[in-house]
Amino acid sequence: MSSTVRESNYNDLAPLRGTTRKRLIIPTALLALGLLLKFTGYIQQPWQHWLYIFVFSFSLSNLLTPLSIRFSFILGWLDIPAGRKAHIAPTPLLGGAAILGAFGIALIANFSFSWEMKGVGIATTLIWFVGLLDDKYEIPAKVKLLVQVVAVSILIFFNVHVTFMPATWWGDWTEYLITAFWVIGITNAVNFLDGMDGLAAGMSAIISFFLGLVAIQTAQPYFGFVAIALLGSCVGFLPYNFRRSRRAAIFLGDSGSTMLGFALASTVLMGTWAENNIASIIVPILLLGVPIFDMTLTTVIRFATGQVRTFGEWLAYTGRDHFHHRLADLGIGRFSAVMVIYTITFYLGISAVVLKEVRGIDALLVLLQATILFLIITFFMIYVQSKNVRLSIDDHKETLKPGTTIADGLTDDF
Repeated sequence: MSSTVRESNYNDLAPLRGTTRKRLIIPTALLALGLLLKFTGYIQQPWQHWLYIFVFSFSLSNLLTPLSIRFSFILGWLDIPAGRKAHIAPTPLLGGAAILGAFGIALIANFSFSWEMKGVGIATTLIWFVGLLDDKYEIPAKVKLLVQVVAVSILIFFNVHVTFMPATWWGDWTEYLITAFWVIGITNAVNFLDGMDGLAAGMSAIISFFLGLVAIQTAQPYFGFVAIALLGSCVGFLPYNFRRSRRAAIFLGDSGSTMLGFALASTVLMGTWAENNIASIIVPILLLGVPIFDMTLTTVIRFATGQVRTFGEWLAYTGRDHFHHRLADLGIGRFSAVMVIYTITFYLGISAVVLKEVRGIDALLVLLQATILFLIITFFMIYVQSKNVRLSIDDHKETLKPGTTIADGLTDDF
């Protein structure tokens, strides 16, 4: 891409007016104030540490995002409108770099890394880097899957995996397989949900918020700090990625969405999230319920309708049949679809928070309640959408001229 074209596209993006120096004053001041209070010993209470980590990561992310926008144009890391893409102008793709940078710096500057957290950091960075290359060069799906398997192997080497099977060789390998299934599934599920402005980053922020609350409940402050650092990094990015009346100034890219999914999926493996073993398993399922639901829904429908027949086809398939697409197709629009998913994620987070001291049967009932909610949502999405299609066909039947077919009448609209 020539520098002339790049500069023209840069100037044509109205949201970039938000990267002026005035917009950088507040996050810079907050970061300076936080550091001042930290190093003068004022921050001592637990809630003050929580607030400091949030402000630190939020400010860094808010400062790094404009830099990511500018570097995206300099390096040509842009999402060019084509095919099914809804945006109308080349859009920067280095949003994941801003979030990862803020998240990593917030942790490195304020904590000593445990052995497990080092593994998560190395594997997450690998996922981000390969996603970065994919944003630019379109790496084959099977290669990306292989890299994800390598990243999971790094987690297992650093002792980050599920731990509920008997201490036998077959128990260990079962745990490794479940870990791979969980991490790879969530990584791709969050990536698949990154189809509308603010969706993946905002949903990840909500999940991180409740992950932090559950960590406080279960006396795991370190994991809570990690969650709050991720929360602040996502919230600092959102003003440039999710605006009511203007298009996004920057996207997460595959590098950002896969990084967020991998970070969330692997972090929850390091903690114990309830006193009951069953509840401890169900808490992360609830917290990540939306991406799990979307992955399940699209997989079942695609195989059932013959759209995909093999695992390779499933990896490479792209379509507008995800949760957010179906919500928007009901007529509520993209912004409202994102807000609905935010609300559902928040609801599931509340459900997870109450499971700290419950019995196993109570946790299963909460999971059943969430499952029923998603079944109802699925019914209405499919029913209303199919009804709208039938009504549209009936309307075209009434307006057809003699000698034409339904297909002729639908050509202009479908």
